[in-house]
Amino acid sequence: MKYEVENLLTLGHELGEGPLWSAEERALYWVDILAGNVHRMKYGESSYETFSLGAPVGSIGFRERGGFIAALKNGLHFWNVGQETPEFLCNPEAHKPHIRFNDGAVDRKGRFWTGTTDDNGNSCLYRYDPDGTLHTMETGITCSNGIGWSPDNRTMYYSDSQVFTVYAYDFDLESGEIANRRVFLRPEQGEPDGLTVDSEGCVWIAMWDGWRVDRYDPDGKLMVSIPMPVQYPTCPMFGGDNLDELFVTSAWLLLGEERRHTQPQAGDLFRIRTDVKGIPEPKFAG
Repeated sequence: MKYEVENLLTLGHELGEGPLWSAEERALYWVDILAGNVHRMKYGESSYETFSLGAPVGSIGFRERGGFIAALKNGLHFWNVGQETPEFLCNPEAHKPHIRFNDGAVDRKGRFWTGTTDDNGNSCLYRYDPDGTLHTMETGITCSNGIGWSPDNRTMYYSDSQVFTVYAYDFDLESGEIANRRVFLRPEQGEPDGLTVDSEGCVWIAMWDGWRVDRYDPDGKLMVSIPMPVQYPTCPMFGGDNLDELFVTSAWLLLGEERRHTQPQAGDLFRIRTDVKGIPEPKFAG
C-alpha cells in the first residue's frame, strides 16, 4: 500500500504530542505540551476545541469513570473537560524543578505509565496504579517517551529518545512488573519519540529529527518508512471508526521562531490512512 500523508489541521503547535482516540465521542484528543493545552477534534470536523490545564502537560489517558489522568509538569492529576484546576495526585519529582513529565499510556489492567525528561539522565519511568500507589519502574532515563504493549500483553516497548533507543521488556499483565530489558531498536537517523502498537503486533514510531514515521515488526525489522513533511513528528496513534487511520502530531520547538518559515507545516496534525488496524486504548481503572 502507498501511504499518503494528509495535513489534517493547521495548528503550529510548538510541541504537539500525545494523540488519543475516543471511540465513544468519535473524537481525537492531543496536547500542546509547553502551552499546557489539551485539544479535541470531533471526527470529520475541520475545527477543534482547546482546554487549558494551567501547566505544561506531557500526556493524558482516559479514565473509566470519565475524564482523564494527566501528567503535568507538576505531577500527576485527574482532570475533566471544563475543569479549571486539575485534581492533584502526586509529584515524585517535586525536588527536581527543572524536570517535567512527558509521554504516558494506560496498560490493559488500567494502570497509568509515564516518565520524565532530563538531559542529564536523571529521569524515571513510573507506574501509577488505580489504588493510588506509585511505583518507580526504571531510572537513569534521559527523555522518557513512547510506551506501548504487544497485543498479547507479553512485551512492553519504551522509548528513551536522547539515547536513541527503544527498549523491549518482558511484561506481566497481572502484576504490572517489567523485566529483561533489551534493545529493540536504535535507528540510524532520528530519535525515537512517541509510539503505538497495531493489532498485528507491529510498532509504529515517530522519528524526531528524522522526517518520518516507521513501522517495525516484533523483531525490530523495518517494514515501512513513511516520509513526513516535517522534521519533528512526535507521536502516532490509530483512530477513526475502523481504527485504521494513523494520526501524527508534530512540533517546531527546535526550529525556533526564526526558522519556522522553513517548515510551514511544523506543529500541525497529520493523518495517514493505513491497511492495518490499531488497538483500542485502555482506560485508567481508578
